[in-house]
Amino acid sequence: MVEFSLPKNAKVREGKTWPALDGTKRPKSLRVYRWNGDDGETPQVDTYTVDLDDCGPMVLDAVIKIKNEIDPTLTFRRSCREGVCGSCAMNIDGTNTLACTKYIDEVSGDVKVYPLPHMPVVKDLVPDLTQAYAQYRSIEPWLKSDSQPTPGKERLQSPEERQKLDGMWECILCFCCTTSCPSYWWNGDRYLGPAVLLQANRWIQDSRDESTGDRLDELEDPFRLYRCHTIMNCTKTCPKGLNPAKAIADIKQAMVERR
Repeated sequence: MVEFSLPKNAKVREGKTWPALDGTKRPKSLRVYRWNGDDGETPQVDTYTVDLDDCGPMVLDAVIKIKNEIDPTLTFRRSCREGVCGSCAMNIDGTNTLACTKYIDEVSGDVKVYPLPHMPVVKDLVPDLTQAYAQYRSIEPWLKSDSQPTPGKERLQSPEERQKLDGMWECILCFCCTTSCPSYWWNGDRYLGPAVLLQANRWIQDSRDESTGDRLDELEDPFRLYRCHTIMNCTKTCPKGLNPAKAIADIKQAMVERR
């Protein structure tokens, strides 16, 4: 298990312990990070108890149950509940993952639920991803081509060309990998991070894209690309089983080959 630091807020204090609901038969405690910038208080960890016999199997099910039945002020993101949208990315039991695909039974003892580490926090479990999305936008993640396709036809790829995109198109931009990267923790204002660089490589490797040289030029920078030190936290924590470290190595290889 890869353990990470707490979010960019003040020291966390012990918060409120909420009583279990009446009739709870199989209790499970969740220790949840709470912070509201509007009240001027330091962050705290509140403890909630849910009944596993009256709750879905995933951590997100428990968090939703807490909000619906115990504490409606708890704030978090979620959407698809199928591991596709990336909205519910959190730090659970010391590892960045998706709350909707993390089984409660995989955690022994109390379930520790924090927002993604080393990111500004908007409220409770909601990290501020403004910078991450701006960095994603900076790589121009769309097909760039000056030539026109054959009228009435798509831009075709061979099976071999299409296969090069496997392991990259599946990225859901949950930023679990980026927020697990020490290089991004210390240089996040200039280093693009694993998620964005994986997405950049997705377009560099796309045979239909005609701006490979321009894309590499934009990444040729001591910080944007070369802050990666192959620590491999990104690959270890990716909830989709992808390998951002390999994608970054492929970009570096493309830089060498064009020289």
